[in-house]
Amino acid sequence: MARPASTHPTDGELEILRVLWNQGPTALSTLCETLREEREVATTTIATMLRVMREKGLVKRQGSGLGAQWAAAITQKKTAKNMVSKLVNHVFDGSADLLAAHLVEGGQLSRVQLAELRDLIDDQRSNSTTRDKKGARC
Repeated sequence: MARPASTHPTDGELEILRVLWNQGPTALSTLCETLREEREVATTTIATMLRVMREKGLVKRQGSGLGAQWAAAITQKKTAKNMVSKLVNHVFDGSADLLAAHLVEGGQLSRVQLAELRDLIDDQRSNSTTRDKKGARC
């Protein structure tokens, strides 16, 4: 039995999405030129990938023929949220704290990044304390 098609972008699809997020609506030829700065890609391959991505709801086409423009149909933020959620659920058994601990303990964060993470945690803690106090008055 075939597994259901994933709605998450593949690595190649993410490469295309990054170009579209950075450039906005883009013609196929321009998209291919940009991708070729990193590696050689065939226009037919990119066109096929765009068709599949359109079926997955990742991109949309505006116009038709040679003047068609391709644009991301999903934001970078939403894509990241979906992919991190999948990672947390499949690799860390649904525990986001295990992912955070893995990043901190794995030495993958610089001192600056660790300080920024601490600030985010402190801000979140302050905001939730404020919300809790407001809720207690009701």
